[in-house]
Amino acid sequence: MTRDHSRLDRLRDDTRAIEGLPIRLVIALVVGVASLSVMMNMISGIGALTVTEVDAQPSPDVVTPGEQAVTITVVDTNGDPVAGATVVVKGETAKLDGIRTAKTGAEGQATLDIAPTLGPNQEEGTLEIDIKPPAGSEYADQRANTVILVIEE
Repeated sequence: MTRDHSRLDRLRDDTRAIEGLPIRLVIALVVGVASLSVMMNMISGIGALTVTEVDAQPSPDVVTPGEQAVTITVVDTNGDPVAGATVVVKGETAKLDGIRTAKTGAEGQATLDIAPTLGPNQEEGTLEIDIKPPAGSEYADQRANTVILVIEE
């Protein structure tokens, strides 16, 4: 018993860190860390595969102040239209009286009536577009969307 006890004391008192460990244990640690890294990458990749990013394509994307209609097409990463999404347009650096919303149809298009305004001595501004994907779908809107540019004539 004293022989095993003295081995443990020597191992405990060894200050060489990983250098003092048996080679099999070092190999097992390195392989284990590498395997864990690969598994974590696979798991994070699975989450990315189930979500498809959507984007907004406003037409026109440059407008002037005043009442007008804007058609916004919601598409996925392949450029295919997304039906049933809710488009939200709100003022950013240009002003908009309230928030405008519309739902996309079968062609992924939503038409909104907007009346943007610019502040005094302001030559341009932007309107922000947000997309709320259809409930229960594999779509997500996590990246910034195209903005609508408002310019003074």
